[in-house]
Amino acid sequence: MIRIYIILFSLLFTVYTGYSQEIYKRTLKLMGSRFEITVVAKEQVIAKQYIDVAIQEIKRIEALISSWDTQSQTTRINQNAGIQPVKVDQELFDLIKRAISISKLTDGAFDISYASMDKIWKFDGSMKKMPSKEKINQSVAKVGYQNIVLNQQELTVFLSKKGMKIGFGAIGKGYAADKAKELLISKGVKAGIINASGDMSTWGKQPDGSDWKVAITNPLNKDHAFAMLPVVDKAVVTSGNYEKYVTFDQKRYTHIIDPRTGYPSTGIVSATIFAPKAELADALATSVFVMGIETGINRVNQLNTIECIIIDQDGKIHTSENIQIDSK
Repeated sequence: MIRIYIILFSLLFTVYTGYSQEIYKRTLKLMGSRFEITVVAKEQVIAKQYIDVAIQEIKRIEALISSWDTQSQTTRINQNAGIQPVKVDQELFDLIKRAISISKLTDGAFDISYASMDKIWKFDGSMKKMPSKEKINQSVAKVGYQNIVLNQQELTVFLSKKGMKIGFGAIGKGYAADKAKELLISKGVKAGIINASGDMSTWGKQPDGSDWKVAITNPLNKDHAFAMLPVVDKAVVTSGNYEKYVTFDQKRYTHIIDPRTGYPSTGIVSATIFAPKAELADALATSVFVMGIETGINRVNQLNTIECIIIDQDGKIHTSENIQIDSK
């Protein structure tokens, strides 16, 4: 998934005259993605310590949920699909349980068992024709959150179909951002941002007392920000697919694929979700693509504290009921 077009408006590493706090930032690669960790602190040495704490927490999360790490609990779950349940830590169990809840909420548009999907769609220019209907149906044969069996008492996870897999690509970075934020708050950090490749979790205010703000740009007109919105103790995630797509019979098919059908999403080029947690915003950004404009906005409108901005393939902007856009 590509996270795009969220621009943080703040002056980084700048001394604010008259204020005892400053903004410090570090950019690095974690979980295979670009992370920016920003904290407000009195001096650089303290900020460095806080950022180091956040980095270690993100690495801990990666070790827990990675499906590439042969020693991770997630890998063991996948290796034992159709064979036996696997005992896991409470943290991973709870994350999977919440993921299943989001699957139910979105009628399966979000599904961590998408990792079972056969990758028959290619968005590197090599595809010359659509896959057959049979191949598409076969590609999702092992996908289905209903086949993830949880045992609360034993803290076990069982994938009931042989060859089934789970993966946290559409929720993991958001979860890591939330956990790093929670840990820094517990350490006394009054304000900051964890930006996990566009999955942003914020808290507190800038040293001058102003809110953190993000600019939302249209991927079809990247030079102009059509909205500049405050992000107050919440998360914002943008999912976009304007770069990875194929066109057959004058219809554009994008790289975000519906795990229920095996067909790529159509009609949307960018979806931005505002939510209390990056984990939820991350999952819903993907889900909105799959559900489509009308269904996606209707579902968001039913959820308290959740808002969205959608840009369709023609560049038209669609918003949920309570979003307030002030043009830049």
